[in-house]
Amino acid sequence: MSEISRTELDKETIAKAYARWAPVYDLVFGAVFEHGRNAAIAAAERIGGRILEVGVGTGISLPYYSPDVRLYGVDISEPMLRKAQQRVEESGLKNVEALAVMDAEHLDLPDASFDVVVAQYVVTTVPNPEATLDEFARVLKPGGEIILVSRVGAEAGLRRALERWFAPAARKLGWRTEFAFERYAQWVGRTDGVQLIERRAMPPFGHFSLIRFVKRGSTNIARNNNKQRTRAAG
Repeated sequence: MSEISRTELDKETIAKAYARWAPVYDLVFGAVFEHGRNAAIAAAERIGGRILEVGVGTGISLPYYSPDVRLYGVDISEPMLRKAQQRVEESGLKNVEALAVMDAEHLDLPDASFDVVVAQYVVTTVPNPEATLDEFARVLKPGGEIILVSRVGAEAGLRRALERWFAPAARKLGWRTEFAFERYAQWVGRTDGVQLIERRAMPPFGHFSLIRFVKRGSTNIARNNNKQRTRAAG
């Protein structure tokens, strides 16, 4: 099977997994991940302006943002977005510009069009996390921030062994358990104009972290990274 075919299969698996999650998403993710969600929203509102939330799901975060910010939500799951649209209408959220089905690795959005990109529990679920981060940086304005709440894999010990054991089952649920922080560090190291400014473990168990990057300058990050990959492949 080709790399493209495997990637498309992964995306289809993720979309199906999250469609199954849609009916119980609020119950599972509402209270369990409340600390991370609140921290991400607070960090985003310190920047303000126009905020892109990638992996918006059922829109559980949307009512908690200040009405002074403008929100644009995308998700790969259409059933999730139907519930998000219902929430927007029922709550009268006038600051939500749009909700759209979109692949995080290929955002159909202009360069430098958002002040903040928020992605909660997203990066470790996509087939190509680095391509997704490239897209976040591309659509972000200079001076803006990428704000993640993300799973960070254990580097050693029992937790690392359990993560590896659980990995095949986790993939079927749309998760990746073995994602080391080194991947974020390597991405920053090769990405012009992006700097890590915060990494903070989130309660209750510290398995997830708030991770913040700032974009400096006005370099075309995605194009630069593609050139670097081409040279490396050659």
